[in-house]
Amino acid sequence: MDTLVAQLPALIGVVVGTLATILTTTLTDRTRWRRTLAVRWDERRLDAYVAYASAVKEIHALLFRITAADRPGSLAHRIDRETGLALLADADAARTKAWEKVLMLGDEAAVAAAREWREAVRQLEFFALGVTDDWERWDSAVRDVDDARDRFYVAARASLTVGGGSVAQSPWLAEGKLAPVQRDVNRVAER
Repeated sequence: MDTLVAQLPALIGVVVGTLATILTTTLTDRTRWRRTLAVRWDERRLDAYVAYASAVKEIHALLFRITAADRPGSLAHRIDRETGLALLADADAARTKAWEKVLMLGDEAAVAAAREWREAVRQLEFFALGVTDDWERWDSAVRDVDDARDRFYVAARASLTVGGGSVAQSPWLAEGKLAPVQRDVNRVAER
């Protein structure tokens, strides 16, 4: 009995050490798993945001090309209406698929900003489709698209916790009082 009592502190030490090791390992593994899961979802979220942005930019570029003949002084590469509308339909299908990924993976702010960007681009689409012919509104509609794109990038970067400051293009595009032709050149060069 004296031997057992003498060895009891060592036995308790072994049990406590084993329990501490199990607890520490469990907590470390759980933290590592959560970090790996977060990285995996961030990668997928990034892919969703990039695919959506690319699809909307493709639509935007096509709208500039389709409407180039209607905008005096436009330097956008013109495309005939039928070809342009067919490409526009394909681009919109790609945007719709990308949108589903944004809905699935994006946070609330990024989804709202993505929706606003698409609605701003839709205003340009009305010109290409002949729904509106108020060409004096074109420049302000383009500025609305630029602003909406910047808001999407801000929201997407915040969702991904990307730092580095502002990457807004809208102020640069509207810098000074650029002539409409020069703004068109800048937008084409931006693509």
